[in-house]
Amino acid sequence: MKHCLVVDDSRVIRTIARRILEGLSYSVDEAEDGMAGLRACREKMPDLIFLDWNLPSMKGLDFIKSVRGQQGGGRPVILFCTTESDPDEIAGAIAAGANEYLLKPFDGTAVRDKLAEIGVLV
Repeated sequence: MKHCLVVDDSRVIRTIARRILEGLSYSVDEAEDGMAGLRACREKMPDLIFLDWNLPSMKGLDFIKSVRGQQGGGRPVILFCTTESDPDEIAGAIAAGANEYLLKPFDGTAVRDKLAEIGVLV
């Protein structure tokens, strides 16, 4: 079973993402902020990181750079979720190592379609 880490400061978003991803046959762990997410990645690098772009302890961009700099950090697919549709921000995230983005609010169909698009639907 593929493993996903959901990093979001909103408990509601983490719960929704967990339900969607578990329904797509992922095992799911959660982190409430970027620092907790980085600790989780050091313990067990996930196959997929479902990342909130605006975290309280660090920006999504810094999180991506930190993950990509870790041993094994090139492996996970990073899907960042944002309420922003600023093309410069999206381009910056992709340049830093994110694989794709998803606009909030999202639903199961949007997540499934995006994971299929980037080739990680299990």
